[in-house]
Amino acid sequence: MRIAVTGSIATDHLMTFPGSFGDQLIADQLDRVSLSFLVDDLQIRRGGCAANIAFGMGCLGLSPILVGAVGSDFADYRSWLERHNVDCESVHVSETHHTARFLCTTDENHNQIASFYTGAMAEARNIELRPTADRVGGLDLVLVSPNDPDAMLRHTDECRQRGIPFAADISQQLARMADDQIRHLVDGAAYLFHNEYEKGLIEQKTGWTDEEILDRVGVRVTTLGPKGARIDRKGEPAITVAPAPELGKADPTGVGDAFRAGFLAGLAWGLPLERCGQIGNLTATHVLERVGGQEYELGQKVFLERFESAYGTAAAADIAARLRCHYA
Repeated sequence: MRIAVTGSIATDHLMTFPGSFGDQLIADQLDRVSLSFLVDDLQIRRGGCAANIAFGMGCLGLSPILVGAVGSDFADYRSWLERHNVDCESVHVSETHHTARFLCTTDENHNQIASFYTGAMAEARNIELRPTADRVGGLDLVLVSPNDPDAMLRHTDECRQRGIPFAADISQQLARMADDQIRHLVDGAAYLFHNEYEKGLIEQKTGWTDEEILDRVGVRVTTLGPKGARIDRKGEPAITVAPAPELGKADPTGVGDAFRAGFLAGLAWGLPLERCGQIGNLTATHVLERVGGQEYELGQKVFLERFESAYGTAAAADIAARLRCHYA
C-alpha cells in the first residue's frame, strides 16, 4: 500500500515548566493574559507532524512517502529520515526560508502551550501530488496532516479530483482555519483523525453532529489519551481500543503523530481496525516515554512482547508476520 504523508516538517524546541499553567491564570482577566514562564530546560528535537508520522511508519517497516516543504537546513534531517525508511524525494526545498519551528512548553500536568513558525512550510501550497503519484506508480492513500492551510486544501481537492482516498488530520490547524475550510477538509475523508477535544471543536466549527460527520467520512478515529482510542463508523458499533501500558511518562509531544503512524501501518498491512488502533496505541506509548517525537526506537522482539502483553497472543500473532521494526 503506497501512502503519502503530507504536512509539516519542523524542528521542535521543547521546554518544561515545573508548575501548573492553570495556577497562573486569573479567571476574570483571561481577555488580557500576560505571562512569562521560567522553564527548567530546553531540548531541540526533530519534529513536524508529517515527519513524525512518516518516521514512525518507517520504524515499523514501511516506506512512507513524505510530502512537505523545508529549508536548505534540511540536509541532516533528510539523512536521518532516509535511514529510517522514509522516502524524501517529494520534499520541496525552499530557496529563501528556514525549515519550520515548533516551540512548546509543557507543565507538570502535561498541559502544553505552543507556537509554530511557518517558515518554508508556506511553500507547501505549491506542491502538486500528481508527480509523486506518477513517480511511485500511484497512491493508495494520502494523509492530509497539519500544514500550511492552503496546502491542506489543495491536497484534499487534488485527492478528490484524482479519486485518491484521503485521511483528514486537521488537529493543530483547527484554531487557524475557517469553519467552511474545516467542512471542506472533512467531507469525503476515508479516515478522520482527532483527539477528544478536537472532536468537539470539529463538531462546533462545522455545525455537524457526530452522526452527520459519520455520514460524510468512512472511519472516525478519536484518540483518548490514557484511555486509548475509539473508532466509529456509520451503522456499526464503536470499537474501543484499550491503551498500551507505558513504562513511564516523559513528554506528550508527538504522541498523536505516533498513533497515526501505527494506525496507518495496520491499514497498510490489511489488518482490522481494532488491530490498527492497538498498533497505534503502542507506538504512541513509545513516544510518551521519551522527550521528542522521534527519539524512540522500535525493536522487533520488544515491540511484539509488549504488544502481546497488552493485547494478547492472538493479536500479536496477527502482526508478527508483517512487522519489520527498524531495530532487532
